[in-house]
Amino acid sequence: MWQETEQGLYREFAFKDFIEAFAFMTRVAAAAEQAQHHPHWENTYNKVQIWLNTHEAGNSITDKDRALAAAIDELVQ
Repeated sequence: MWQETEQGLYREFAFKDFIEAFAFMTRVAAAAEQAQHHPHWENTYNKVQIWLNTHEAGNSITDKDRALAAAIDELVQ
């Protein structure tokens, strides 16, 4: 579930291993490119942390972030 933080919408995803985490990141990258909205993220082995905010809106959370978060949720297998 996404959480609203001072840094934006945040969610951590956990996968079986690094390969699954990396495959997820590849799917997210394609969705982000299509939306022209790119996340701040970190990956450590099987975990992926994602923060979404809109730079043009003073790094606040906008509908653009919520839309990408919903698209990311659909990519989780």
